[in-house]
Amino acid sequence: MLMALTREISPAFQSCQLTHLPRVPIDLERAREQHAAYEWALVDEGCTVRRLDAAPDMPDAVFIEDIAVVLDEGAVICRTGAESRRAETPGVIDALVRHGRPLQQIQAPGTLDGGDVLVIGREVFVGASARTNRAAIDQLSGMLAAVGYTVRAVPVRGCLHLKSAVTAVAPDTLVINRAWVPADAFRGQSLVDVDPQEPHAANALVIGDAVIYPASFPRTRERLERRGLRLRPVEVDELQKAEGAVTCCSLIFEM
Repeated sequence: MLMALTREISPAFQSCQLTHLPRVPIDLERAREQHAAYEWALVDEGCTVRRLDAAPDMPDAVFIEDIAVVLDEGAVICRTGAESRRAETPGVIDALVRHGRPLQQIQAPGTLDGGDVLVIGREVFVGASARTNRAAIDQLSGMLAAVGYTVRAVPVRGCLHLKSAVTAVAPDTLVINRAWVPADAFRGQSLVDVDPQEPHAANALVIGDAVIYPASFPRTRERLERRGLRLRPVEVDELQKAEGAVTCCSLIFEM
Protein backbone atom coordinates (compact mmCIF):
# COMPACT_ATOMS: atom_id res chain seq x y z
CA MET A 1 0.00 0.00 0.00
CA LEU A 2 1.23 3.48 -0.86
CA MET A 3 0.99 6.09 1.90
CA ALA A 4 1.03 9.78 1.04
CA LEU A 5 1.55 12.30 3.83
CA THR A 6 0.35 15.79 2.96
CA ARG A 7 -0.07 18.96 5.01
CA GLU A 8 -2.80 21.55 4.97
CA ILE A 9 -2.23 25.02 3.57
CA SER A 10 -1.49 27.46 6.37
CA PRO A 11 -3.59 30.63 6.73
CA ALA A 12 -0.21 32.41 6.47
CA PHE A 13 0.55 30.91 3.03
CA GLN A 14 0.85 34.38 1.51
CA SER A 15 3.97 34.90 3.69
CA CYS A 16 5.78 31.89 2.21
CA GLN A 17 9.52 31.89 1.57
CA LEU A 18 10.49 33.07 -1.94
CA THR A 19 13.92 32.88 -3.57
CA HIS A 20 13.59 33.16 -7.34
CA LEU A 21 10.05 34.45 -7.89
CA PRO A 22 8.52 37.86 -7.17
CA ARG A 23 5.82 37.95 -4.51
CA VAL A 24 2.33 38.14 -6.02
CA PRO A 25 -1.10 37.75 -4.39
CA ILE A 26 -2.16 34.16 -3.71
CA ASP A 27 -5.84 33.20 -3.73
CA LEU A 28 -5.88 31.17 -0.52
CA GLU A 29 -9.24 29.53 -1.15
CA ARG A 30 -8.27 28.52 -4.68
CA ALA A 31 -4.93 27.22 -3.42
CA ARG A 32 -6.79 25.00 -0.94
CA GLU A 33 -9.11 23.74 -3.67
CA GLN A 34 -6.15 22.89 -5.88
CA HIS A 35 -4.39 21.15 -3.02
CA ALA A 36 -7.47 19.05 -2.27
CA ALA A 37 -7.75 18.09 -5.95
CA TYR A 38 -4.08 17.09 -5.90
CA GLU A 39 -4.76 14.86 -2.88
CA TRP A 40 -7.68 13.23 -4.70
CA ALA A 41 -5.42 12.59 -7.69
CA LEU A 42 -3.08 10.72 -5.34
CA VAL A 43 -6.03 8.69 -4.02
CA ASP A 44 -7.19 7.87 -7.54
CA GLU A 45 -3.70 6.58 -8.35
CA GLY A 46 -3.67 4.23 -5.37
CA CYS A 47 -2.39 6.25 -2.40
CA THR A 48 -3.86 6.42 1.06
CA VAL A 49 -3.59 10.11 2.01
CA ARG A 50 -3.05 11.38 5.54
CA ARG A 51 -3.14 15.17 5.87
CA LEU A 52 -1.28 16.81 8.75
CA ASP A 53 -2.29 20.10 10.35
CA ALA A 54 -0.30 23.30 9.80
CA ALA A 55 -0.03 26.02 12.43
CA PRO A 56 -0.40 29.70 11.48
CA ASP A 57 3.36 30.17 11.96
CA MET A 58 4.12 27.58 9.22
CA PRO A 59 3.44 29.39 5.92
CA ASP A 60 5.40 26.84 3.85
CA ALA A 61 4.14 23.69 5.58
CA VAL A 62 2.17 22.44 2.56
CA PHE A 63 5.54 21.70 0.94
CA ILE A 64 6.03 18.71 3.23
CA GLU A 65 8.59 16.96 1.02
CA ASP A 66 11.30 19.37 2.19
CA ILE A 67 11.12 18.02 5.75
CA ALA A 68 12.15 14.41 5.12
CA VAL A 69 13.67 11.98 2.64
CA VAL A 70 11.75 8.70 2.79
CA LEU A 71 13.21 5.48 1.40
CA ASP A 72 12.22 1.81 1.70
CA GLU A 73 14.72 1.40 4.55
CA GLY A 74 13.52 4.39 6.61
CA ALA A 75 13.60 8.17 6.60
CA VAL A 76 16.13 10.95 7.00
CA ILE A 77 14.77 14.05 8.72
CA CYS A 78 16.07 17.18 7.03
CA ARG A 79 17.39 20.33 8.64
CA THR A 80 15.80 22.83 6.30
CA GLY A 81 17.84 25.58 4.71
CA ALA A 82 15.24 28.16 5.73
CA GLU A 83 15.42 28.34 9.52
CA SER A 84 11.82 29.55 9.69
CA ARG A 85 10.66 26.16 8.41
CA ARG A 86 12.16 24.06 11.20
CA ALA A 87 8.97 24.36 13.27
CA GLU A 88 7.43 22.00 10.69
CA THR A 89 9.75 19.15 11.63
CA PRO A 90 8.21 17.69 14.85
CA GLY A 91 4.83 17.02 13.23
CA VAL A 92 6.43 15.15 10.34
CA ILE A 93 8.61 13.13 12.72
CA ASP A 94 5.51 12.12 14.71
CA ALA A 95 3.68 11.03 11.55
CA LEU A 96 6.61 8.97 10.26
CA VAL A 97 7.09 7.29 13.64
CA ARG A 98 3.37 6.43 13.73
CA HIS A 99 3.82 4.74 10.36
CA GLY A 100 6.78 2.71 11.55
CA ARG A 101 9.61 4.47 9.72
CA PRO A 102 13.10 4.22 11.30
CA LEU A 103 14.56 7.72 11.43
CA GLN A 104 17.94 9.42 11.16
CA GLN A 105 18.43 13.17 11.24
CA ILE A 106 20.68 15.74 9.56
CA GLN A 107 22.65 17.70 12.16
CA ALA A 108 24.10 21.24 12.22
CA PRO A 109 25.90 22.71 10.38
CA GLY A 110 24.24 20.66 7.66
CA THR A 111 21.18 22.01 5.87
CA LEU A 112 19.10 19.85 3.55
CA ASP A 113 15.74 20.32 1.84
CA GLY A 114 13.97 17.22 0.58
CA GLY A 115 13.23 19.03 -2.68
CA ASP A 116 16.95 18.72 -3.45
CA VAL A 117 16.92 14.91 -3.28
CA LEU A 118 16.14 12.80 -6.35
CA VAL A 119 16.24 9.02 -5.90
CA ILE A 120 16.71 6.87 -9.00
CA GLY A 121 17.12 3.22 -8.09
CA ARG A 122 20.10 2.99 -5.74
CA GLU A 123 21.49 6.36 -6.81
CA VAL A 124 20.58 9.49 -4.86
CA PHE A 125 21.22 12.81 -6.57
CA VAL A 126 21.38 15.76 -4.16
CA GLY A 127 21.24 19.35 -5.32
CA ALA A 128 23.94 21.66 -4.00
CA SER A 129 21.60 24.63 -3.79
CA ALA A 130 20.91 27.71 -1.69
CA ARG A 131 19.03 25.42 0.72
CA THR A 132 21.31 22.35 0.82
CA ASN A 133 25.00 22.48 1.76
CA ARG A 134 28.01 20.20 1.50
CA ALA A 135 27.93 19.27 5.19
CA ALA A 136 24.44 17.82 4.82
CA ILE A 137 25.30 16.04 1.58
CA ASP A 138 28.25 14.37 3.32
CA GLN A 139 26.05 13.33 6.25
CA LEU A 140 23.40 11.92 3.93
CA SER A 141 26.03 10.05 1.95
CA GLY A 142 27.28 8.35 5.09
CA MET A 143 23.79 7.42 6.25
CA LEU A 144 22.69 5.97 2.92
CA ALA A 145 25.94 4.19 2.06
CA ALA A 146 25.19 1.89 4.98
CA VAL A 147 22.04 0.66 3.20
CA GLY A 148 23.51 0.44 -0.30
CA TYR A 149 22.84 3.83 -1.88
CA THR A 150 25.33 6.04 -3.72
CA VAL A 151 24.93 9.78 -3.17
CA ARG A 152 25.99 12.21 -5.90
CA ALA A 153 26.08 15.99 -5.48
CA VAL A 154 24.71 18.02 -8.39
CA PRO A 155 25.16 21.80 -8.74
CA VAL A 156 21.90 23.75 -9.03
CA ARG A 157 21.63 27.28 -10.36
CA GLY A 158 18.76 29.61 -11.15
CA CYS A 159 16.05 27.70 -9.28
CA LEU A 160 15.09 26.73 -5.75
CA HIS A 161 15.74 22.97 -5.65
CA LEU A 162 17.18 20.15 -7.74
CA LYS A 163 13.66 18.88 -8.41
CA SER A 164 12.73 22.29 -9.78
CA ALA A 165 15.17 21.43 -12.58
CA VAL A 166 14.89 17.66 -13.05
CA THR A 167 12.61 14.78 -12.00
CA ALA A 168 11.92 11.22 -13.06
CA VAL A 169 8.94 10.47 -15.29
CA ALA A 170 9.75 6.77 -15.82
CA PRO A 171 12.37 4.34 -14.44
CA ASP A 172 14.95 5.41 -17.05
CA THR A 173 13.58 8.79 -18.19
CA LEU A 174 13.97 12.28 -16.72
CA VAL A 175 12.43 15.61 -17.63
CA ILE A 176 15.03 18.35 -17.33
CA ASN A 177 15.79 22.05 -17.66
CA ARG A 178 19.45 22.07 -18.70
CA ALA A 179 19.80 25.77 -17.91
CA TRP A 180 19.43 24.98 -14.21
CA VAL A 181 21.24 21.66 -13.80
CA PRO A 182 24.04 19.92 -15.78
CA ALA A 183 22.66 17.15 -17.96
CA ASP A 184 25.92 15.16 -17.79
CA ALA A 185 25.20 14.45 -14.11
CA PHE A 186 22.55 11.99 -15.30
CA ARG A 187 24.47 9.81 -17.75
CA GLY A 188 22.62 6.65 -18.68
CA GLN A 189 19.19 8.26 -18.36
CA SER A 190 16.98 9.26 -21.28
CA LEU A 191 16.37 13.02 -21.03
CA VAL A 192 13.30 14.95 -22.13
CA ASP A 193 13.95 18.68 -22.30
CA VAL A 194 11.33 21.12 -21.11
CA ASP A 195 9.86 23.38 -23.75
CA PRO A 196 11.88 26.63 -23.84
CA GLN A 197 8.72 28.61 -23.07
CA GLU A 198 8.11 26.52 -19.91
CA PRO A 199 11.29 26.69 -17.80
CA HIS A 200 9.50 25.51 -14.64
CA ALA A 201 8.07 22.40 -16.33
CA ALA A 202 10.65 19.86 -15.07
CA ASN A 203 8.76 18.84 -11.93
CA ALA A 204 6.65 15.68 -12.19
CA LEU A 205 5.51 13.02 -9.72
CA VAL A 206 5.34 9.35 -10.69
CA ILE A 207 2.66 7.25 -8.95
CA GLY A 208 2.44 3.72 -10.34
CA ASP A 209 2.01 4.06 -14.10
CA ALA A 210 0.78 7.66 -13.90
CA VAL A 211 2.66 10.95 -13.89
CA ILE A 212 1.05 13.70 -11.82
CA TYR A 213 1.88 16.85 -13.75
CA PRO A 214 1.05 20.59 -13.61
CA ALA A 215 -1.65 21.56 -16.09
CA SER A 216 0.10 24.87 -16.73
CA PHE A 217 2.81 23.32 -18.95
CA PRO A 218 0.98 21.94 -22.03
CA ARG A 219 3.96 22.10 -24.40
CA THR A 220 6.20 19.98 -22.19
CA ARG A 221 3.28 17.71 -21.37
CA GLU A 222 2.92 16.99 -25.10
CA ARG A 223 6.60 16.06 -25.30
CA LEU A 224 6.15 13.60 -22.43
CA GLU A 225 2.99 12.09 -23.84
CA ARG A 226 4.80 11.45 -27.12
CA ARG A 227 7.00 9.10 -25.07
CA GLY A 228 3.90 7.04 -24.26
CA LEU A 229 3.62 8.28 -20.69
CA ARG A 230 0.22 8.57 -19.00
CA LEU A 231 0.05 12.08 -17.58
CA ARG A 232 -2.51 13.17 -15.01
CA PRO A 233 -2.69 16.98 -15.17
CA VAL A 234 -3.52 18.91 -11.99
CA GLU A 235 -4.08 22.63 -11.49
CA VAL A 236 -1.41 23.99 -9.13
CA ASP A 237 -0.85 27.54 -10.37
CA GLU A 238 -1.60 29.09 -6.95
CA LEU A 239 0.94 26.75 -5.33
CA GLN A 240 3.45 27.64 -8.04
CA LYS A 241 3.29 31.28 -6.91
CA ALA A 242 4.99 30.04 -3.72
CA GLU A 243 7.69 28.16 -5.69
CA GLY A 244 5.78 24.95 -5.13
CA ALA A 245 5.26 22.00 -7.47
CA VAL A 246 3.74 18.53 -7.51
CA THR A 247 6.58 16.59 -5.86
CA CYS A 248 6.91 18.89 -2.86
CA CYS A 249 3.29 18.58 -1.65
CA SER A 250 3.58 14.96 -0.46
CA LEU A 251 5.81 12.37 1.14
CA ILE A 252 5.06 9.02 -0.48
CA PHE A 253 6.23 5.62 0.69
CA GLU A 254 5.27 1.94 0.74
CA MET A 255 3.62 0.67 3.88
